[in-house]
Amino acid sequence: MKEYKVGILGFGTVGAGVADCLLKNADVIAKRTGTKPVLTGIADLDIETDRGITISKDLLTTDASELIHRVDVVVELIGGTTVAKKFILQALNEGKSVVTANKALLAEHGEELFAAAEKNNADLYYEASVGGGIPIIKGLREGFVGNRIERIYGILNGTCNYILTRMEREEIDFAPVLKDAQQLGYAEANPSLDIDGYDTAHKATILAALAYGKWFGMDPVYVQGIRDVTLTDIKFAGELGYKVKLLAILKQENGDIEIRVHPTMIPKRTQLAMIDEVFNGVMVTGDYVGDTLFYGRGAGRNATASAVVGDIVDVGLNITGKTTRRISSFREGVQYKNLIKMDDVKSRYYLRLQVMDVPGVLAKITSILGNNDISISSLVQREGQSKHNVSLLVITHQTLEKNVKAAIEQINQLSELRDTVKLIRIEDI
Repeated sequence: MKEYKVGILGFGTVGAGVADCLLKNADVIAKRTGTKPVLTGIADLDIETDRGITISKDLLTTDASELIHRVDVVVELIGGTTVAKKFILQALNEGKSVVTANKALLAEHGEELFAAAEKNNADLYYEASVGGGIPIIKGLREGFVGNRIERIYGILNGTCNYILTRMEREEIDFAPVLKDAQQLGYAEANPSLDIDGYDTAHKATILAALAYGKWFGMDPVYVQGIRDVTLTDIKFAGELGYKVKLLAILKQENGDIEIRVHPTMIPKRTQLAMIDEVFNGVMVTGDYVGDTLFYGRGAGRNATASAVVGDIVDVGLNITGKTTRRISSFREGVQYKNLIKMDDVKSRYYLRLQVMDVPGVLAKITSILGNNDISISSLVQREGQSKHNVSLLVITHQTLEKNVKAAIEQINQLSELRDTVKLIRIEDI
């Protein structure tokens, strides 16, 4: 039986889950694969606190560098972008393959890390960085290797999905739902990384690199979170046949690529719209496979540990079979022409306008939209917050983002407007 040594850096929630899985299921893995992962050590600054698992003290160390020297596979679960980067680069430069769940580090420094892996003929695997226990990375890297990826739609943040689900189902405003999410442990004390969209954006840039064979980094990713999504707009979306989700959107058409993250209205009837609570979902469309949907828990100790262990086994098989870098992470899959700026994105739009109920206001609004080359698909009038006001709900045909921005700027100057125009983009999945 071939064996390979595994060292874990970081003994937090996920690190404990990975250690527990390796200790309990190493024999199952060995029977299935013919190779056995041997947990050789766990490095953390705190090796005294009880993590809720039974583990020999001989496995624990505070010296991460020394542990890296004596293992075959390094598992980085420290988090952050400083110390974690240092240890990953040390491991790769020693020719050691690395497994990580660190989405922020990959999103911000992925190009440097993958270059180090290639230079030293080592693997860098990262299934748990996107979608927790959902095998979306392996699916894109291997399962869809014969496809040109046309679109990816991703619900990639459980905190945001939980908040939007509660707002819709229970008709509760954003702030109290966020407070509940924090009390339940679904949201951090400082939730900005989640609710402002950057956690989703980190994951989107990783998926874009896999789908399109080029490391784009964070710069070209348009990011908008859910802070400004109102209960009013969620209700109106439902009346119009849509649900609001924080969506990562990746598209490629004729070599033009767009990467964006923002609240999006999607049709209620779609499977993606039915993914609620803290669950994640990723819809991938390939030119041959068509539409596929990955669904599961996007976070949590056991789901994330499952993905990490899957990577450990893949890397271990590469090592024992002497096939390291069997499938390189990034090769030019698409010779892209342009990264589309947000102003040049084409979409449909939902616009909500709170206006005075006076003659001529509708004509002014439709004139502004028309002058900006915006065609109206539907226009619905609802009673406003007072008898003198009305809400106008405008759904546009597909148009350019910059045209909509220009129109909104002009509409916001109208004296009859009672609040700034609210906008949510629409994807007809």
